[in-house]
Amino acid sequence: MLKKGDRKIIRAWAMYDWANSAYSLVITSALFPIYFHAITTEGGGNTVRFLGRTFNSDSLQTYALSAAFLIIAFINPLLSSIADYSGRKKRFMYFFCTLGSLACASLYFFDSIEVLWIGILGSVFAAIGYAGSIVFYNAYLPEIAEPQDQDRVSAKGFALGYIGSSLLLIFSLSMVLFPDVYGGIEKGTAIRLAFLLVGVWWFGFAQITFYRLPDNVYGRPSSGHYLFNGYQELRKVWNELRHTARLRTFLISFFFYNMGVQTVMYVATLFGDGELHLPSEILIAIILIIQFVAIGGAYLFSRLSKKFGNLKALAISIVTWIGICIGAWFCDKRFGVNEQNMFIGLAAVVGLVMGGIQSLSRSTYSKLLPETIDHASYFSFYDLCDKFGTVLGTFAFGYINELTGSMRNSIIVLAAFFVLGILLLLRVGPQRQLAAEPVG
Repeated sequence: MLKKGDRKIIRAWAMYDWANSAYSLVITSALFPIYFHAITTEGGGNTVRFLGRTFNSDSLQTYALSAAFLIIAFINPLLSSIADYSGRKKRFMYFFCTLGSLACASLYFFDSIEVLWIGILGSVFAAIGYAGSIVFYNAYLPEIAEPQDQDRVSAKGFALGYIGSSLLLIFSLSMVLFPDVYGGIEKGTAIRLAFLLVGVWWFGFAQITFYRLPDNVYGRPSSGHYLFNGYQELRKVWNELRHTARLRTFLISFFFYNMGVQTVMYVATLFGDGELHLPSEILIAIILIIQFVAIGGAYLFSRLSKKFGNLKALAISIVTWIGICIGAWFCDKRFGVNEQNMFIGLAAVVGLVMGGIQSLSRSTYSKLLPETIDHASYFSFYDLCDKFGTVLGTFAFGYINELTGSMRNSIIVLAAFFVLGILLLLRVGPQRQLAAEPVG
């Protein structure tokens, strides 16, 4: 039986955030969106042919992400229940980590529009690897930390992720900005090397996590018929979820507000590039600002939760996100504002609440779980809300952009997601009830 509170295990667990956050920053937020936009618009247009259809190049990228998260949303609940039944959580996590890191490395070969399929498939499988591994990673939180420590431990993971990914991005940028130091390397080659480095970084540092984390926490006997019994496990957890009112309400709230959070994280660079036409150097600097502010934000909201409770701290964060959406809509020269300065200011606020809302959401859900040993199965439903929300959010953003020709119109929908999220959060119940509730 794993002893909760073991510092070595908690540090090793948090190191996986350090490892996989390089994908979140370099591939999804910083370099790959800008590189993809540059490759697909080399001829001067903003459309591209893929699978026999013409797409807006920016929308195609959001559709690819939607497809990846849709795939993982369908397979992860069953895989998680199999992992719970078989006691092989770490092996599933290892598989998806390997898939994601190899996919990131494969993007090195995406060097022209002629191999667009490499860029699309590489980004899709990288997203599947990231999303697939994270559900098993999150499921360890209630197993390694006591409820009163889970906010702090969750924040530690996110903070390490922001630090580690920022260090790798800074090194990658040094290759782009100072090519002479690296033997006169070309800009495109430097960026593709960064994608390769993400794969190596992710897989390499993840070995620290895999070395320390136990595989079969509860000592379950390993037996056959995994698919059938995994399905039975999934159905059992689903039935339990139907009878845990606060947990169910929180999940629905999380589905809506996280839909807005994830969409902003994935499309912020596209908005700054395609809508505001900010230079790539400014965009990358903004992303670094977000990362470093987010480190403090994760710990700030951990403290706010200690003072006011998780639910009030989450509500403060969601209200701030609504303000960010309003500010982004008004980030337009027509309103007499300096777009670049306003976007930088909004980015700083995003950083402040980004780490807080992600960290608190994970620990709040963990605290609401009933007494169980099926943590991966329960977290698969948390992940399901996360992934389906990301699918719908990124698809809606891309579709409205394609339909209206402006990403600014998509922001209105994001604000609506946050409003629905906070209205549902208010129905979860008072803070004093934030503890595992009996099933039934």
